[in-house]
Amino acid sequence: MAMEGGKSPYSAAASEVQQNQSSPRKSTPPPDNVEKETHLRFLLSNAEAGSVIGKGGSTINDIQSQSGARIQLSRNFECFPGTSDRIIMVSGAVDNILNAVNLILSKLLDEFYAEDGGEGDPDSKTRLVVPNSSCGGIIGKGGAIIRSLMEDSRASIKISPQDNYYPGLHDRLVTVAGALGEQMRAIELILLKLVEDQYYHQYANAPFPYAAFGGVNYGPNGVVGKYQNNRSSPIKEDRSSSVTIGIADEHIGIVVGRGGRNIMEMSQLSGARIKISERGDFMSGTSDRKVTITGSQRAIRLAESMISQKVASVTER
Repeated sequence: MAMEGGKSPYSAAASEVQQNQSSPRKSTPPPDNVEKETHLRFLLSNAEAGSVIGKGGSTINDIQSQSGARIQLSRNFECFPGTSDRIIMVSGAVDNILNAVNLILSKLLDEFYAEDGGEGDPDSKTRLVVPNSSCGGIIGKGGAIIRSLMEDSRASIKISPQDNYYPGLHDRLVTVAGALGEQMRAIELILLKLVEDQYYHQYANAPFPYAAFGGVNYGPNGVVGKYQNNRSSPIKEDRSSSVTIGIADEHIGIVVGRGGRNIMEMSQLSGARIKISERGDFMSGTSDRKVTITGSQRAIRLAESMISQKVASVTER
């Protein structure tokens, strides 16, 4: 999408929405939020992923160069559970991420959604991958926030219910639908809400925790490098095992966290399921509560390490 007067592409894409707004944008983020490194994940079909990568990675490198963002993709057989779609993660400052997403969606719109002879942008949809623990900040009390996001952007925003079919899956899909400008405005507003969540950035450490694989990272200089991710496979439960460890009763609170937040994050990042015994149910001959960790060997080791660090942070005070 062409840029005019030095404006960023996502701003140009959203102009049709903003031109109709009589009041100033209330969601303009403070400088620290704009500059803060963060990330955004969404789904692409295999064909769309191929289009974004380009021959020899040329297109994805161009997008990174133009936007200043970093882009990572899961491999073609590593899909979001329950779909046949790959996961793309765009990282960097908020503006850089939005520039990259605009370039990606504009390209996909031209190649996969363009209607011959049609006027204006055709409607399409983007499915964002958002940690379940961050969805509350998008929904708001009684759905107040999500309604305001839809009113501001004029896009449709739907959040999938939490899926209990796949053990270890703690992400939900946030589907944004509408014309490109409407989608970009909604994605901008959603990303600014996610940046406000102090725990959200941690999920970039394990962006594709759905299957055993090493992803492909397309560097800005065109070099393709390997990086290793969490190798737990929540779908293949027959390969999982369980380990039970003892944690002192007085330290269970820090492991669980307020509202279960700590245990949910550790489960998310490790890919393991973590279950704590009821009060009074101790390891034999001790006053330690039972903490049962289920998953692949790698996931179990990772979860054990995270739990140990949580406990150590309290005992060292």
